[in-house]
Amino acid sequence: MHIQGHSNTVKDVKLNALLVMTKAINNNLSTSQLLDIYQDILENQLKVGKLVLFSFDTEWTCILKYGVDKAFNHLKFEPELLDIKEIETISFSNGELSKSFEIVIPVYHKSTPLAFVLLGDIDEKKLEVSAAIRHLPFIQTLTNVMVVAIENKKLSKQSIQRAAIQKELELAQGMQRLLFPTKLPNTEEVEMSALYLPHQQVGGDYYDVIWLNEFEFIFCLADVSGKGVAAALLMSNLQAALHLLLRYTQNLSEIVIDINQLIFDNAKGEKFISLFIAKYNIATRKLSYINAGHNAPILFNNDKFLTLSKGCTLLGIINPLNALDSETILLSKQSFLLAYTDGLTDTTNSKGESLALEEIEAILLKNRNGTCEFINNALLYYLEEFKAEMPFADDIALLSCKFR
Repeated sequence: MHIQGHSNTVKDVKLNALLVMTKAINNNLSTSQLLDIYQDILENQLKVGKLVLFSFDTEWTCILKYGVDKAFNHLKFEPELLDIKEIETISFSNGELSKSFEIVIPVYHKSTPLAFVLLGDIDEKKLEVSAAIRHLPFIQTLTNVMVVAIENKKLSKQSIQRAAIQKELELAQGMQRLLFPTKLPNTEEVEMSALYLPHQQVGGDYYDVIWLNEFEFIFCLADVSGKGVAAALLMSNLQAALHLLLRYTQNLSEIVIDINQLIFDNAKGEKFISLFIAKYNIATRKLSYINAGHNAPILFNNDKFLTLSKGCTLLGIINPLNALDSETILLSKQSFLLAYTDGLTDTTNSKGESLALEEIEAILLKNRNGTCEFINNALLYYLEEFKAEMPFADDIALLSCKFR
């Protein structure tokens, strides 16, 4: 394509060239079309005989070249170019680029280099006396206009991609919410409340409460290794497996063994799960549990604190499990339990200190007469104060239970 100017003067060529380029950008022409216009201006109007244009994406890449032979099919960017801040002649000769080109035009946005133009074989007769130097600022301006437009195209494409990913994450987040129980027990015998703060939009923490009959229910809290969508997918598999297994067995040991095999077979040792699972009978007031490598829940029973740590190793690491233990405890009136994931105790303050178990126990004791929801919120409030400006390190899930 050729620029049609109103006169043959170089000044008119420049003005018309900027006009054409601006119009092309406003019409949202493709990157390749912008490069065609750019090449036409430099090669046919300004008579630059040889050119290479480098732009930075994930690395420095040649996005346009002309007037060079096949030896330049695989151009290597020369790092020395990064030291050039202004238009200048090439004074080094480390590679084919610096040996074959005469002038470098850098294009910067603030202190960030966006592009480098290397020129050679400039026809000075066509550009008037010593015009090579006089036209270089214009070439720099034209390159800047085009490169910024190309960068904006990249950013726009990335923005569209991010919006699509965001939409998918929102859908995944909605699906994940469906995996959690919509209603937790709040009866004369037991009260429960949960709080979940995913570190990302979707996460790998999981809690559930499943009634087995009018007297017994199973509840659990689990933490899948890792974060994000991959952890959420494994978490959904755990939820499906647990609900399926409860159709065939209510034995905690059998459930844990089967879940371990499922995770081991499917995650191939790359993912694992910590799980606390318990069964409570409201008639006998007996609580049975297995702790598979999870943070030991805190139980306040008979006016003292206990940590529920009996069980086995993390699930998904070895199969079969080497050892599996369990414990059954008779719960006193007004006992309460807090199960939590490690996001609670991994949160640090500006001094690098983590939340201590004694601090959690003190909060539980202070707020023991409040509802389970109030206790969870009290813990979260304390955690926010404790960490101050520091970010949360991981997903956080709390499951509070009062046995009345």
